Amino acid sequence: MILGKVVGTIVSTNQNINIKGAKLLLVDTCNTKGEQNGDFLIALDLVGAGYDEVVMISQSTSARETPMTKNKPIDAVIVGIIDVMDEFEKVVYKK
Repeated sequence: MILGKVVGTIVSTNQNINIKGAKLLLVDTCNTKGEQNGDFLIALDLVGAGYDEVVMISQSTSARETPMTKNKPIDAVIVGIIDVMDEFEKVVYKK
């Protein structure tokens, strides 16, 4: 899993993913404090994430294992929205 922060939306009128209602988001990977790395991904949103939310992303083969993405040309999917992260019993991120 990869952590990322949603920084934008991708609009593509010509695409070959063939998923009705697919929403693609621009995500900047981040650390456990939600600080962005400047390493961007385009990910299919499966959970209704919004701008500036910290999300969990599955990539590669795992991204193609959901019922919606099975056998589709998808490389990254947002599978969760982070509410709280703790590290060594100390809260490092809270929504």
